[in-house]
Amino acid sequence: MAPSIRLSPATRSLFDEPLAIAVQGLGPWQQVTLRTSLRDETGELFQACARYQAGSDGELDLTRCPALPGGSFSGLEPMGLLWALQPQKPFRRLVKRDVQSPFLLQLEVFEGHGDPPGRLLAQRQHERAFLRDGVRRVPVREGRIRATLFLPPGNGPFPGIIDLYGTGGGLPEYRACLLANYGFAVLALAFYSYEDLPKEMKEFHLEYFEEAVNYMLQHTQVKGPGIGLLGISKGGDLCVSMASFLKGITATALINGSVANVGAVLRYKDVTIPPLGANVKRIKVNKSGIADIVDVLNNPLEEPDHQSFIPLEKAECRFLFIVGQDDRNWRSEFFAVEGSKRLQAHGKEKPEIVCYPGAGHYIEPPFFPMCAASMHLLVGKPVAWGGEPKAHCEAQIDAWQQIQAFFRKYLMGKPSGTSSKL
Repeated sequence: MAPSIRLSPATRSLFDEPLAIAVQGLGPWQQVTLRTSLRDETGELFQACARYQAGSDGELDLTRCPALPGGSFSGLEPMGLLWALQPQKPFRRLVKRDVQSPFLLQLEVFEGHGDPPGRLLAQRQHERAFLRDGVRRVPVREGRIRATLFLPPGNGPFPGIIDLYGTGGGLPEYRACLLANYGFAVLALAFYSYEDLPKEMKEFHLEYFEEAVNYMLQHTQVKGPGIGLLGISKGGDLCVSMASFLKGITATALINGSVANVGAVLRYKDVTIPPLGANVKRIKVNKSGIADIVDVLNNPLEEPDHQSFIPLEKAECRFLFIVGQDDRNWRSEFFAVEGSKRLQAHGKEKPEIVCYPGAGHYIEPPFFPMCAASMHLLVGKPVAWGGEPKAHCEAQIDAWQQIQAFFRKYLMGKPSGTSSKL
């Protein structure tokens, strides 16, 4: 019997779902190398490989067989061939631009543990999709809003969430649509560097975000009385500002966000919040030319920077802080702790803070490979994001559950079914 690759699900799975990988028809104890390849929409190649030995029956099941040293990872890692994918050119981060088409994953089995690999024994393709059947993708161009709304299958109304990314700008949709697969109406909202929105991050007006909040609150498919906010990085402090000044926000989840306004002036009616001061002399550049920017920002507890601290005590919502403890972009744990202190000092509920040792800045939905370093638009050179691949992957899986449980609890009144983190 010729070797063959067995996958479950067989041909197509959602990107954030586990994929069971096995090889059958090998010789007893046969040594093989497994390789995965994936190209993003710009043609960039991402690959991972691992060395294995089949069992006495010629079967190789990644849920039971540990990877041997010498590949992209070792040990019992059933999803290692996905989370260990790395760009063949440095400083590329895997993102999904068109959520309506899947990523095509190529799996190959090679003879032996050589480098380069030996004879090709088996290959298989698998689609990693972003939209569950029945999820509707609705481009939104109402008033000034530039966004995409994802609605789950069924009649609704659904708990509503606005999803914001960071300084990369544009309109990333992949997290919003993956979240919509689980029963949320999610608005991926662009706020700069997209269509007719401002080209640069100089100044933001909360009135724009208020328009998006009102759009969601008035939508017939969105279950009231309030909505949720989800933001990563710069999107995180924008969510804190929205929660602090705008009505109709019930729950706000931040992924490595800041509680100080960062990078641009923020205006709302007669309020102006200056950006937190920074000192580029605190950038450290290593031998590979990668910048460590973790110390660049000033401390928002000190003069004159305390006026950049967002008055989150005004918020009428619950907060969840997701923190990568190895975030090299900025001090996310410090921001979470100071935000918590400020809320409690004003008699507000203590926020949930979930910390992940070994996780870096870009905590994405599950099975996105960790990006250790990539170009930073504001710094103009590659920066380190932090993180250790296996710990980062585990953090992404857990954080995804924590975020959904948090929104279910406060937007639907459902009890949290998630296990608590260490």
